[in-house]
Amino acid sequence: MYGVTTQMTDQDLTSRIQEVNFSDALGERYLAYALSTITSRSLPDVRDGLKPVHRRLLFAMRQLRLEPQSGFKKCARVVGDVIGKYHPHGDVAVYDALVRLAQDFAVRYRLVEGQGNFGNVDGDNAAAMRYTEARLTEYAIAMLEGIDEDAVDFRENYDGSEEEPVLLPASVPNLLCNGSAGIAVGMATNIPPHNLDEVSAALLHLLKFPNATIAKLVEMVPGPDFPTGGILVESRESIAEAYATGRGAFRLRARWEVEKLSHGQYQIVVTEIPYQVQKGRVVEKIADLLNDKKLPLLGDIRDESAEDIRLILEPRNRTVEPEMLMEQMYRATDLETRVSLNMNVLDANMVPRVMNLRDVLSSFLEHREVVLVRRTKHRLAKIEHRLEVLEGYLIAYLNIDEVIRIIREEDEPKPVMMKKWKLTDIQAEAILNMRLRALRRLEEISIREEHTSLTAEMKMLNALLKNKTGREAIIADQIKDIRKRFGKKTDLGARRTEIGDTPDDIIVPIDILIEREPITVVFSQKGWIRAAKGHLTDPSELKYKEGDRGRFVFNAQTTDKILMFSTNGRFYTLGGDKLPSGRGHGEPVRLMIDLPNDQDIVALFVHRPGEKVLVASSDGRGFIVSEDDLIAHTKNGKQALNVGKGVEAHACAPVVGDTVAVVGENRKIILFALDELPEMSRGRGVKLQSYKDGGLSDVTTFTLKEGLPWKTGAGVRTDTDIKAYVGKRSQAGRIAMRGFPRNGRFGNYE
Repeated sequence: MYGVTTQMTDQDLTSRIQEVNFSDALGERYLAYALSTITSRSLPDVRDGLKPVHRRLLFAMRQLRLEPQSGFKKCARVVGDVIGKYHPHGDVAVYDALVRLAQDFAVRYRLVEGQGNFGNVDGDNAAAMRYTEARLTEYAIAMLEGIDEDAVDFRENYDGSEEEPVLLPASVPNLLCNGSAGIAVGMATNIPPHNLDEVSAALLHLLKFPNATIAKLVEMVPGPDFPTGGILVESRESIAEAYATGRGAFRLRARWEVEKLSHGQYQIVVTEIPYQVQKGRVVEKIADLLNDKKLPLLGDIRDESAEDIRLILEPRNRTVEPEMLMEQMYRATDLETRVSLNMNVLDANMVPRVMNLRDVLSSFLEHREVVLVRRTKHRLAKIEHRLEVLEGYLIAYLNIDEVIRIIREEDEPKPVMMKKWKLTDIQAEAILNMRLRALRRLEEISIREEHTSLTAEMKMLNALLKNKTGREAIIADQIKDIRKRFGKKTDLGARRTEIGDTPDDIIVPIDILIEREPITVVFSQKGWIRAAKGHLTDPSELKYKEGDRGRFVFNAQTTDKILMFSTNGRFYTLGGDKLPSGRGHGEPVRLMIDLPNDQDIVALFVHRPGEKVLVASSDGRGFIVSEDDLIAHTKNGKQALNVGKGVEAHACAPVVGDTVAVVGENRKIILFALDELPEMSRGRGVKLQSYKDGGLSDVTTFTLKEGLPWKTGAGVRTDTDIKAYVGKRSQAGRIAMRGFPRNGRFGNYE
């Protein structure tokens, strides 16, 4: 190549240059790469369920005669043959594919039987290929059955020195049985493994009833069957929809049981983990969560696995219910996973498309019929050739003396015999190659019997090629044979994944899932919030940013919900465990909730389940609302008090006792019965107090007999001489008694 190039002149080279738009050239080359990835690397063929690397591995092992009855050969020998003859890629990738075919926890029906270290469910890698050995399994032999009988097309390998099959005959529905996963360019596939017995039942039903509905087929294929077992807890409707569309997901959980111990103690034993989850990483993740105190129901974890999986989960105490502990484990760890279904495969025309369950089964049956027709025609060609030879033998027996004479006397006996008895070249060659021992009378009788038998077989095969019903019957018999060899009555074919019911939603209280620890909630005038560890007894020790000071300081627990009431009438919710650390100055609360810049916090307090609060606006309207109705699940909060233009939410007080006290900006106080206020979940409320000028300053509730309390710098003061202030709701009231705070506040949440 280089010699030719050096002899060219600059003018010749310039004339060969073509101007191409860079984007067009790039697009053309990337498209070629994408098509190669889709058709020759990542997506399986719907007919045999294999990608090229797996197909080449099985074929190369067959060429090496690594049948189940023969001995093992080093994996390095197998990988060398594959990359040297069929798959010009890295040896590591080929060996990884070989290892996966031999792992009983990775594939439902192994295609390779390994000897040596082929990895484990903990995630440990296999030994190097020079140490491990392999041979084919009976299942793999079933995949290759008929490959020498022109059942499939062959093509040249990458250098033209060998031939490789385009696909395998596949007498087993491998695509569904072993599943497949791959990522191509712009598309991907993910098919979980299924039970061969169930898939065979669906195939037989589809043969008998070609118009069978997907719903009927799903009854026979109720869901995936993973090699590692587990419990499928997806709803029936979701599974049926996934198989009908070819896309969906399945919820898979670990299998566990309770072991009773002495003194009323127990432990949970996990015996099966979800598919493709590495046990070692699960244990490591659970241990990390334990150290971070994110699994408050779990006391300890131990791995007692040998050949079988045995993970021991110890509850924190005997009062923890096993179901609640496992619900927490399912939510926090990979003991529950979702396995996706995306049946994106290459059809018979090598076109990628998403198929539903019925399409996949029909494609396999069509493939089996093509294989049957090709094998039948191959057998017919063999019979015709054999009959041609046998007819030549019969002519020789009828004229044995003349045949012997011609062979002894003629220099070129072949053309003489062909002319004398009108023999074909094949017949004449066969006669000349006959052994003397074949000239016995008994040989003539056996040849006539063989001729008669082959003639009858040829007649039957010709009839089979014209009879679709007959071909379907043979395909059904083949499926029944496969079902017998690998079905549910065998150790290999018994279903491993339990089809469970959709689990009930177990509500795990938030205070159980969070480690309960005391905190002090600190909220500053400028809106910075934090949670100091422990319950502080002296708030004066707290420090704030320069120019800032404290506003709300109260004790709480990490399991508490903190409610914030703002001037826009909305309540916001923060978890006690979500508050920033008290080591610094905290964080602006506006970063944690969607509080508009022109709004402020009115009240901040710990949520009391089942209790009630009184909310009021600046124009003196309000109502009672249950705290349970105020919990917000988003940063946007939850609207409770509706405020109009020029009006703000102004006060909030816990509901205790039997009387409401309202004070206006005019320092007038009115007391009235609590039952005069309505209880609502949202609204403007009713009028609490009338004003000529100004508006509401504060509200509170109390027990009338005990007196009206309010906070002062020295503590709480209570005035019992308050009968003169008792009236009806919406009255103006009287000027506050002597000693009432100048700021006009009762100090409910201060």
